[in-house]
Amino acid sequence: MKKILIVDDEPTILMTLSHLLSNRDTTVITSSRMEEAEEALARYTFDLVIADLRLSGMEGMEGLELLSYVKQISPATEVIIMTAYGTDEMREDAGKRGAFQYYEKPIDIPHLLNRINSLNMPVNKKVSTIYPLRREI
Repeated sequence: MKKILIVDDEPTILMTLSHLLSNRDTTVITSSRMEEAEEALARYTFDLVIADLRLSGMEGMEGLELLSYVKQISPATEVIIMTAYGTDEMREDAGKRGAFQYYEKPIDIPHLLNRINSLNMPVNKKVSTIYPLRREI
């Protein structure tokens, strides 16, 4: 059973990604706050973490801090960073910290699903055929 952690303060993104990625072979846990994400990481080993760079409209780089933390405690866990406030410097920093992928919102859903599938993680094919009509979140 694969495990994915999704960390974002936007409920629509949590719900959409959870719906797309949940299936009989994959458990998805969602978190809207950094503290919840840290608790989940302490409890479970994840195959993939998808994290927003900035949570709760804060100035920060919570997603990059989370990326570093994940790579420290579980180097094999892949991390995808997403943000609506990206810069070239942030993209470069995410890469140096070990991000598998970096997306600026809105996210191209088919591309995201293909990247996740490339990690040998099953995606909900039935649902993903619906979403080309609305490609971005």
